Amino acid sequence: MSTITSRIISPPIFYWGTPVVLITTENEDGTSNIAPMSSAWWLGNRCMLGLAAGSQTTTNLIRSEQCVLNLASDDMAEAVNALARTTGSKDILTTAQANGFKRMNGYKYVADKFGHSGLTAEASDLVRPPRIAECPAQMEAELKGIHKMMQDAGGKRIFALEVKVVRTHVHEGICMEGYANRIDPDKWRPLIMSFQELYGLAEKTISRSILAEINEENYRPLSNSVDVEVTMESNLKE
Repeated sequence: MSTITSRIISPPIFYWGTPVVLITTENEDGTSNIAPMSSAWWLGNRCMLGLAAGSQTTTNLIRSEQCVLNLASDDMAEAVNALARTTGSKDILTTAQANGFKRMNGYKYVADKFGHSGLTAEASDLVRPPRIAECPAQMEAELKGIHKMMQDAGGKRIFALEVKVVRTHVHEGICMEGYANRIDPDKWRPLIMSFQELYGLAEKTISRSILAEINEENYRPLSNSVDVEVTMESNLKE
């Protein structure tokens, strides 16, 4: 039996691997902003977003209480990289380099994020920010809660923002055949960010999942019931 060794480290970041989310929000002048991020997780129809308090996305989201969570697929790395070191805040133009993380790390102000990235804006149904047509999954969402993080560490001005998904749009190509409301995980290829690098997923499951034996509809009480009439799956194959 092999011996597994471990050691104590102090990593500067804890990005163990999460989907890349392109958040669209509305600027104060009515134009749109796009921000790539990966500090996001879902529970039911709620999503928690970890964002810097001073970012343009945070400012827009708190003011308008609306956004769209667009999930990038693994063939969208070029567009994500085009957005990765940009900001929609003009403050970066006047902030002293030593006083701003983004200025210090070479971010630049871009007013037209859609034009800059080559992505396509598509009108949302229930919120003002547009969806990103190229993203296979697009979730219109509304802000429901603001939690200030790191208050025990000198107030680093990091927020955890709770948003509620009010409508979900997906490309037909990632839907599970025979079901009205399910995603086929063998078809859905999310772009994953792990320790700042971009990855895809294996094309097939690597092992049988015991959890997958639970019918997804059993989670319905926690998920979205406000979408256009939800099609019940009892008359479809199980």
